[in-house]
Amino acid sequence: MKRLNIDLFMVGQNRLMELNELDEFHNEAYENARIYKDKLKAYHDKRILRKDFQPGDKVLLFNSRLKLFPNKLKSRWSGPYTVVASFPYGAVQIHNEKTGHFKVNGQRLKHYLEGPVEKCKSVVFMEPL
Repeated sequence: MKRLNIDLFMVGQNRLMELNELDEFHNEAYENARIYKDKLKAYHDKRILRKDFQPGDKVLLFNSRLKLFPNKLKSRWSGPYTVVASFPYGAVQIHNEKTGHFKVNGQRLKHYLEGPVEKCKSVVFMEPL
C-alpha cells in the first residue's frame, strides 16, 4: 500500500534535482569545449608565419581546387604573379598578363625566387674494400 501512495512532493523534488544536475553537466561540457577551442586557436595562431609582400615581388599562387582532380604530377602552384599592392589583414593584389588584377589571401602565396639555376656536380663516394 505504501508503494502505491507515493509522496508526489518528494518525487517532484527528486526530478528537479536531476534536472539541475543535467544542466550542470551541460554547462561543464560547454565550458570544456570552449577552453579546448581557445587553446587550439592559440596554438594555430602561434604557428602561422607572417609573410610580407612588397609591390614588385614575384609570387606563386596555391591552387587548392586541384585536389578534386587526381593529377599526381601536376603542380598545385601557378604563376609567377607580380604583387601590385598589399592590404591590411593579409590580402594581396596580384597581377598576371593572362588573368589581370585580382585579390587573394596572402596565406595562399609564396615568394618566387627567380634567377639562374646552378648545376651541381654529382659526387659519388666509394668506400674502400
